[in-house]
Amino acid sequence: MPQSTSTLTLFRNQTFRMLWIAALASNFGGLVQAVGAAWLMTSLTQSQSMVALVQSSVTLPIMIFSLLAGVFADNFDRRKVMLIAQSFMLMVSVILAIMAFEGLLSPWLLLGFTFLIGCGTALHNPSWQASMGDIVSREELSAAISLNSVGFNLMRSVGPAAGGAIVAIAGAAAAFTVNALSYVGIIAALWIWEPSAPRRHLPRERMGSAFSAGLRYVAMSPNIMKVIFRGFLFGLSAVAILALLPLIVRELLQGGAFVYGVLLGCFGAGAVCGALLNARLRARLQNERITQAAFITFAISCITLALSRHYAFSGAALLLAGASWVVALSLFNSTIQLSTPRWVVGRAVSLYQTGVFGGMAGGSWVWGTLAESFGADRAMLVAAALLTFGALAGIAVPLPASTDLNLSPLNRFTEPSLRLDLKQRSGPIMIMVDYEIAQEDVTEFLAAMNARRRIRIRDGAKQWALLRDLENPDVWTETYHVPTWVEYVRHNERRTQADAESYERLLKLHRGKERPKVHRMIERQAISLRDDTPLKDAPDRGV
Repeated sequence: MPQSTSTLTLFRNQTFRMLWIAALASNFGGLVQAVGAAWLMTSLTQSQSMVALVQSSVTLPIMIFSLLAGVFADNFDRRKVMLIAQSFMLMVSVILAIMAFEGLLSPWLLLGFTFLIGCGTALHNPSWQASMGDIVSREELSAAISLNSVGFNLMRSVGPAAGGAIVAIAGAAAAFTVNALSYVGIIAALWIWEPSAPRRHLPRERMGSAFSAGLRYVAMSPNIMKVIFRGFLFGLSAVAILALLPLIVRELLQGGAFVYGVLLGCFGAGAVCGALLNARLRARLQNERITQAAFITFAISCITLALSRHYAFSGAALLLAGASWVVALSLFNSTIQLSTPRWVVGRAVSLYQTGVFGGMAGGSWVWGTLAESFGADRAMLVAAALLTFGALAGIAVPLPASTDLNLSPLNRFTEPSLRLDLKQRSGPIMIMVDYEIAQEDVTEFLAAMNARRRIRIRDGAKQWALLRDLENPDVWTETYHVPTWVEYVRHNERRTQADAESYERLLKLHRGKERPKVHRMIERQAISLRDDTPLKDAPDRGV
């Protein structure tokens, strides 16, 4: 289905349409609040690094808490997680507005409130991103991500200008009030939404296991690691514009809060154009070419902002920057989601966000420090150089091409009937799989087993090894451990349709009369003189 058709079809989805409109209002309030906080900081302190830290205070929590939020997204009701996050941000925003009206805010107190709002955003984002796959089909997922980008950047095109006008007319406290009110709509929409909850027959993963499972999956997925690395470079360098724009407006353009809002609106308008061009770009160009173009275009925008002393040139540069921003980030986001099965998508998205927002948080501090020492214009030139390096990094770490991997559960595993009366927490469990491989097939078998090893470890196997029988060299045994029986079942249920190719390849190489023999063993940590473990009546079914 063409991208444009799919995008139009999404608005017929009542749930998607309702949440999209509610998110539109929430994004408007958030952008108004961002303008109010950034401009209020310029009046509270003359420190350029403190002004840049406003951006860091929002992005730093996303870097710190995203993985925890991803664990929540994959193991709890995502709707409830988002309701908690939005309610928390509403409460913080109300208190911030009250303190601003009373004139009680100091620079560090303002940073503290924006940090807390960032914490709410960190909790909300992985569940929001992962929920797209619950609301729309896999074929519509890229369109849903693009539409979310369009919605956010539609508000970016008007929100900052409106925020600048609100600050200029009524002060920062009014901007904070608008943000507080904007949470009401999305809280109501989430309350109305009734997602279908998947049936769970296994207990939830423990927090520690869930953390390690997410980290392990991403670490054993080279394509995801490439996206996270390039996203980090982009966030680190491209955030210079958002972090330093208040200083550029005040010092290089001699403008005020309204000018700042209008120029941010130019950035948002460019981002809308970029989101609308996404489908055409992806149809004609490889992912890496699009990414390199985004890096280079953003670098050109940074150079123009550093040299420009006129509103028109600066606005044009921000249009280009906004288009590059959304093209790159939406491409990264959709690549992550399309490369990840549903059981771990929240954690994969959260680790990607940790990389991108970690880069933004560190970059905001770096560019603020450079601006304070050498001026905002020179800091922008350094950022342009780093963006150029990010484009060249694609030679060594290219983004993966778009793929149509089927990441639906394979659903071929049937829990075997056991004669030992095991509990779900019983373990550790050792698995051995015997293959019979002809000598002429050994090279191909080892290549296939190398892919199998990555899949096993990615899905939770530990201490993986491949053994060869010295007395019968045609016999090879794959071994690995899992902590408990329930983790063994979970390990097998994580297998996807795309993983089946690896096992089918091994089956073709296996020369035995029957399928490879599977031995499931429970380890003894100590040896007693008798074994009183009761046996079940059900027979052992073998494989």
